[in-house]
Amino acid sequence: MTDGSAPLVSLETIERRYRSGDGGFALRVPRLSIGAGERVVVLGPSGSGKSTLLDLLAFLAAPEPGGRFVLRAGGAAHDIAAAWRRGRGVLPRLRARHIGYVLQTGGLLPYLTVRENALLAPRLLGMDASATLAALANTLGIAPLLARFPAQLSVGQRQRVAVARALAHRPALVLADEPTAALDAATAAAVADTLADASEAVGAALVVVTHDAGLAARIGGRVLSCRPDPRAACATLEEG
Repeated sequence: MTDGSAPLVSLETIERRYRSGDGGFALRVPRLSIGAGERVVVLGPSGSGKSTLLDLLAFLAAPEPGGRFVLRAGGAAHDIAAAWRRGRGVLPRLRARHIGYVLQTGGLLPYLTVRENALLAPRLLGMDASATLAALANTLGIAPLLARFPAQLSVGQRQRVAVARALAHRPALVLADEPTAALDAATAAAVADTLADASEAVGAALVVVTHDAGLAARIGGRVLSCRPDPRAACATLEEG
């Protein structure tokens, strides 16, 4: 964020800790701001807390007490840290409306068609997303596939459908967890391009976590790092 406008997402001194018999692990986020429509790529090796960061941003993992976590979407500023302290009552609704999530393996429901998978979230929200899906299908190159079932698609096609599903309800923030890890190089490049282009088309900010510096360069935008410290059993989110 450099233009002085209020960011879409603001985190300050946020930590997520996992406790276990051997001491556990913690991810520390001293400060993170994500602007509306911004692209952010988070690099780090396996086990460095990248997926934990996405779970925090998707309100799936509770931060430790203290710190500041605000989402500005739908014309309001939502205090996520306070919502967790109160028992997370509003968080599922905020997640459903404002967050899109692209899983590493697509995560499509096998008994629904491509169209039904992509329109599931909008229908649960009471939205008519037919026009948005039509535009996304063209951008993603899946328009001829809308009547098929996931088992009838290639791995790359399923991942493009997962992108459409994450974007069909026009979320403010799209999160992608190693979205090209299971793809060959050519398909990975195509999916990365369509993920970035489709997010931009609906005006969504995009956060991608990956261990692949090549994917980070292809997505573009700001690069952050989850830097692990094995001595302290923790990792810290840092610029670059």
